[in-house]
Amino acid sequence: MAEATAGEHPVIDPSSFDLVVSGTGLVESLVAAAASASGKSVLHLDSNPYYGVHYSSLSPQSLSSFLQQNAPAAADDDDGPRQPAPKSSVGVAVDLQPRRLYSHVEIAGEVPEPSRGFLLDLSGPRVLYCADPMVDVMLRSGASHHIEFKSVDGSMIYWDGKLQMVPDSREAIFKDKSLSLTEKTQMTRFLKLVREHITSEGGEGEEASKISGPYLEMPFVKFLEKQRLPPKIKLIVLYAIAMADYDQDNPESCNKLMDTKEGLESLSLYSSSIGRFPNAVGALIYPIYGQGELPQAFCRLAAVKGALYVLRMPASSLLFDKEDKAYKGVRLATGQDINCHRILMDSSSVVPPPFPSPDPLESTIEASHASKVARLVCITRSSLHPQLSNILIILPPRSLFPAQETSIRALQLGSGLAVCPPDFFVVYCSTKCDDAIRGKEHLLAAMNALFELPGGKNEQDEHSGDLYINENTSKSKPVLLWSASYVQELTEGCSLSSSPMPDGNLDYGSLLKSTEKLFHSLYPQEEFFTASRPSEEEGDGITEG
Repeated sequence: MAEATAGEHPVIDPSSFDLVVSGTGLVESLVAAAASASGKSVLHLDSNPYYGVHYSSLSPQSLSSFLQQNAPAAADDDDGPRQPAPKSSVGVAVDLQPRRLYSHVEIAGEVPEPSRGFLLDLSGPRVLYCADPMVDVMLRSGASHHIEFKSVDGSMIYWDGKLQMVPDSREAIFKDKSLSLTEKTQMTRFLKLVREHITSEGGEGEEASKISGPYLEMPFVKFLEKQRLPPKIKLIVLYAIAMADYDQDNPESCNKLMDTKEGLESLSLYSSSIGRFPNAVGALIYPIYGQGELPQAFCRLAAVKGALYVLRMPASSLLFDKEDKAYKGVRLATGQDINCHRILMDSSSVVPPPFPSPDPLESTIEASHASKVARLVCITRSSLHPQLSNILIILPPRSLFPAQETSIRALQLGSGLAVCPPDFFVVYCSTKCDDAIRGKEHLLAAMNALFELPGGKNEQDEHSGDLYINENTSKSKPVLLWSASYVQELTEGCSLSSSPMPDGNLDYGSLLKSTEKLFHSLYPQEEFFTASRPSEEEGDGITEG
């Protein structure tokens, strides 16, 4: 893979490709790898000196710099008339304009040393289910040979001012001392019903065990009420297993009401993930060295298949053929023109009027019910649980303050995943929102509940108060050493020249569907990774611990 360094501008040869991809984010890397596997010639560019773009794992300094560079500035309003680009032999050169996708950036505290020992995800928190379709794609394509994972130790839910473990199996339910005998019996009975339905859906069980159509169409929260689940169990199922985003008990203010079919599919994914891999202790796994390893794995896969990679090389213009009314190439920052049949740009650039994308595609990502994601990255010296390092934490709607309409998810990771030095922890939080200020308020409430702010500056108001009591220890909350909070815009890949931004989900399911749809829009006759899937005994890339 070639890299263009400062003062070094290599001439790319050949200068004609089937596909040019700008940006090495996960969506772009998947498309590049799938196209290369289908025999297409691919040129993959990135203006950054690293892989991943919006899916990258960066040092604290690099993350801060990236956010500041991609946040709106007064100078963005109007730079004055642009000089027309020199005419190309391919067509008219249409200058690309930057899209500012991050706002309300706040950096607080000092990064502990060694600062370069931290690798921080730009779009966290995010994990993979062991039975996630993304895992299947990695195994089928061979990308799993380029990446390793470790288990998330467990999940916790914020209930009644306490962090409590989420019982996700029959054994865990009966070991959980926070559940009464009646609650254990009710949850066990419900999970048995779900398992029987999943088995019948697969054609292996009795048809009588299958949950009928009218039930599947009703709101999932109503279905759970019909099962007479107590409030705590219902909360666990809705937000810690089915991963509902919005307050399901208030339909009038709920942006997306989960139906029973969707809820059971989420429970099926969770259930089938437990025990899939012998080295995974639960349902969730996370890549060693951060989620930035995922796009890198597919870039390596594409390079093996012949794709050409050039970092520190932005595309400055698209080449528009007026006769064919289509984009036929790109102009690089060096001035070199590259001819191609297809183009895919990451979301950091937009094509300005009067040259709209000539072949608009249907949206490549499922319609979002929120326009933004508020994110928070934290560094602490102690764990939120005395015995666990890697933990998923769910703070359901209304659990922090009455006006909390969305679920907040937090993911704590330790040094065993090589994302921080020993004796430190990285915590990611996120929540979907339509209003940036509201999203930041949700994150502030979570920060006050989970951490001790430097100098004891926790806000004692209606949003926080004395909310946090860890049932497992009498020690104080972890002290927050450094944090970065920001709001990320959600964009849909609506045209041939643009891919979607990271969504606000915990897993990669929706993004994978979007990517596959985008690939088939580019290459309708090709399959999305056709290689035969290796047996799991050959190595699943999951490390113990």
